[in-house]
Amino acid sequence: MNMAVQDKMRVVLVTGPSGAGRATAINALEDFGYEAIDNIPLTLIPRLVEGPFQPLRPLALGIDTRNRDFSAKGVLDLQRMLSAAPGVKVDLLYLDCDADVLERRYSETRRRHPMAPEGTPRDGILREFALFEEVRPSADIIVDTTHLTPHDLRSTLEPWFAASAGLGMAISLESFSYKHGLPRGLDMAFDCRFLSNPHWQPELRPHTGLYDAVAAYVAADPRHAAFVSHLLGLIRFVLPEAAAEGKAHLTLGFGCTGGKHRSVAMTETIGQALAADGWRVSTRHRELERRGLYAPGARVPEEHEKAVR
Repeated sequence: MNMAVQDKMRVVLVTGPSGAGRATAINALEDFGYEAIDNIPLTLIPRLVEGPFQPLRPLALGIDTRNRDFSAKGVLDLQRMLSAAPGVKVDLLYLDCDADVLERRYSETRRRHPMAPEGTPRDGILREFALFEEVRPSADIIVDTTHLTPHDLRSTLEPWFAASAGLGMAISLESFSYKHGLPRGLDMAFDCRFLSNPHWQPELRPHTGLYDAVAAYVAADPRHAAFVSHLLGLIRFVLPEAAAEGKAHLTLGFGCTGGKHRSVAMTETIGQALAADGWRVSTRHRELERRGLYAPGARVPEEHEKAVR
């Protein structure tokens, strides 16, 4: 897609621990129509974005801890600088993975970890986790690749990024807790805190809004049906207008007190309705991701749900 038809130049910063799938993600984004550059020094990115020869396609830039100028502060400063630029739409994509799985991947390939060339892969993995400790919470999109194949990772990224290649506007829905603030990059936010709260039901409190009984409890609130109807009416009016304006991506947020029950259930309900309408929809549950209870694109198994506290 020619950048002239987009409101802003889209830049995706792709980072995360070594072995989590950064190269796979960069290749997928390139297939989606992005101009992809991997392992680029942080200090070169502002010149690339603001220089006289700006790219005609969206940019996907891989950021690696092996770069000599890499630092958590540098990544966050770059994210803030690009976010403040009037002609740029930036997303920080963080690819996460369980340490045991990363260690197994290195063992299977017999590669040395770049952060511990003379030590064990585990040493390097833990050093990288420490480096990324401040970066991960600031990511716009977090994808946990622990249980994903390369094909699964590509499928997970497609709803967020393929639209920038001219495949139609992508819709992202995100649940969140108001206690931790609004997620970055929301176009619209909806407050679900007036709905009946499963937290006060002892048998439901341990579970999340992905659990059928929790979703049914939220849906049983007499106000729920009208709320969903009004929301869908508004959203269905806005989406075609946003698409006609040339937006490649629209993000809707649903918040509640803890980001565990009502907002999660509402995100799933609205997401399923919009997907049935034919929109390209992806969902994210921020607070569940932070607690390791959810990976984008995957439903939490019921047996895992029973262990949630």
